Amino acid sequence: MGLNLNISGLQKTYNGKAALKDCSCGFARGCVHALMGPNGSGKSTLLRVCALIEPIDRGELIYLDERNPLPHDISLRRRITLVLPRVGVFNTTVFKNAAYGLTARGVGKTEIERKVNTALAAVGLTQKKHERALTLSSGETQRLGLARALALDPEVLFLDEPTASIDEENTAIVEELILSLKKAGNTTVVIATHDREQAERLADVLILMRNGGIVHSGPV
Repeated sequence: MGLNLNISGLQKTYNGKAALKDCSCGFARGCVHALMGPNGSGKSTLLRVCALIEPIDRGELIYLDERNPLPHDISLRRRITLVLPRVGVFNTTVFKNAAYGLTARGVGKTEIERKVNTALAAVGLTQKKHERALTLSSGETQRLGLARALALDPEVLFLDEPTASIDEENTAIVEELILSLKKAGNTTVVIATHDREQAERLADVLILMRNGGIVHSGPV
């Protein structure tokens, strides 16, 4: 279980303006990678293209299972997940929100129950599972987004500023979750953050971006 990702010469433009410029690096299986850089440096764009949500204009983006390159099909897309900084929720229970991706995939009720309960426990929301998701605080909502992602058992998890605008208590829960994924070693995690201390606490690899390019990639 687990995927490696290699990118080479990635380029992406919006309305003629370059968002990514010749980006090349590797994301090793089971490691936590911290993506840092100022606003507008290309972090969120890189996450979206690596999560196969947006196409690249040029370059190579190769997912590897063992040593075998994988086609960018629905099977691969179901092995990777992106959590955005502002999590959208439905006007239903926390449990049903966390189960959304599994329900959409046609997973059986018993398996949904098991996976969602495990995911909610991992983010500390078990006691809230029967409550309306719209009543959660911003920090709890962010954790619900993580639970929705975790329920899918992603092999690559992209997190775009997962602790932005949430308090210290919720930040600590999110960070503990990332550290538990790191310890288990089954999930490749890529986290965009502005917090250098957070990157040093969580990551194995630091990737620095500036003006759409990767200027450094190496051990923290």
